[in-house]
Amino acid sequence: MATTPTELPSTTSTFPSRQKPIPYSVADGRRTQLSSILPPLVFGTATFNIQYNDDPYSMDTTGLVTIALTHGIRAFDTSPYYGPSEQLLGDALATPFVRETFPRNSYMILTKVGRIASEEFDYSKEWVRQSIRRSLERLQSEYLDLVYCHDVEFVSPAEVLEAVKELRRIRDEEGTVRYIGISGYPIDTLGDMAEMILRETGEPLDAVQSYANFTLENQTLAGARGIQRLRNAGVDVVPNASILGMGLLRREGVPVGALGDWHPAPSDLRAAIRRASDFCDGYGERIEVIAIRFALESWISAGSMCGSHGDPASGVPWKHESNRDVGGSKLGVSVIGVSKVSELEKTMLVWRSILDGLEGGEETAVQAGRWYRAWEWSRNRRKAVQILADGVREELGVWFGFAWASPGEGYVNQRKKAVKMIDDSDAAWLTPAASPAVVPMKGAADLTEEKILPLR
Repeated sequence: MATTPTELPSTTSTFPSRQKPIPYSVADGRRTQLSSILPPLVFGTATFNIQYNDDPYSMDTTGLVTIALTHGIRAFDTSPYYGPSEQLLGDALATPFVRETFPRNSYMILTKVGRIASEEFDYSKEWVRQSIRRSLERLQSEYLDLVYCHDVEFVSPAEVLEAVKELRRIRDEEGTVRYIGISGYPIDTLGDMAEMILRETGEPLDAVQSYANFTLENQTLAGARGIQRLRNAGVDVVPNASILGMGLLRREGVPVGALGDWHPAPSDLRAAIRRASDFCDGYGERIEVIAIRFALESWISAGSMCGSHGDPASGVPWKHESNRDVGGSKLGVSVIGVSKVSELEKTMLVWRSILDGLEGGEETAVQAGRWYRAWEWSRNRRKAVQILADGVREELGVWFGFAWASPGEGYVNQRKKAVKMIDDSDAAWLTPAASPAVVPMKGAADLTEEKILPLR
């Protein structure tokens, strides 16, 4: 396990100092807006689970979390449904180096309640309380910054309302939860739930996390049914997760692991993705590289209306940054997941290259030790990626914007109404495996280091 940070060349000029707290406060029942402090890049720890890795306990999760912090990442997303993720994240955040250099108030922890297994959900008040207590223990924290109701499409609106009300009671009376949101896949369901909660309680949700709805294949989240509707319902922040569509947007196709071929994408959509991948190959690019950069870069602006002013992690060594350094506008929030240090470092190279192209990014890049023409390179790379993204859309044809059913036909919640306080730490989470290492194409130029980004 790593005990000290390993950094990119641009962040090794000074020794780490104790990091400043995120400026959160509560006065007269009013708390700091989530959108003013949530970082626009969130580290998702769903990969700390058996569906991504054969043995998560053998991973260097401590090293991954430590290096993420040294690179400026200040938010971690997890869930009890993600197998041992909460426990592994909590252990990583409890190491002496992290506790001394990164106090608990210098980063944010996002977790979830309600989902226990693939077909087992419990949104009751009793289970919400139990889940919060257990998450606090696993994460070794006195509070949780943001708690989502996990995959709300699998339960009724009444159940979601009960869970949100209980989370708000815990927030107001116990103080162990700071912000509350919901997560899920169907865009219309997320909008229905957000509007229902505002209508029934008079208080909007702090966050609504959507996954696989702003990608190369499906950009519905950016439209009137998506972020605009959520904003109208008063939602403060809309994070975009699973930018590879649960592994669909990969040259190798959907991942097939211990659970077999579980991905809900129909065969015709998969065939269209293969054609789009061949199209990208023809220009010396992997479809996942284009998908990752396109989603991160495009969501910065498309998601800005429900984005954040938080620390952008642009790479100035050991500095508590402000997004004023890269233009000052809200940046759309994205969740990324990696399994290895090399994947994390490549991701940060892409992310910082994207930031270099924003207003003020040229000066920030120089301060971080990057090339003085990084701003120009970033702008040109954006154009090239957009051209290929347009080509992918043409290849997808009628399959562009397709959304699979969630839940699937025949779904029944297996959870009995009588709450059983059981330990579900071994519950499996249905997720894809990490993308394999890249094998360079014959005759293809090694255009950028982005080519080995195995993200979800």
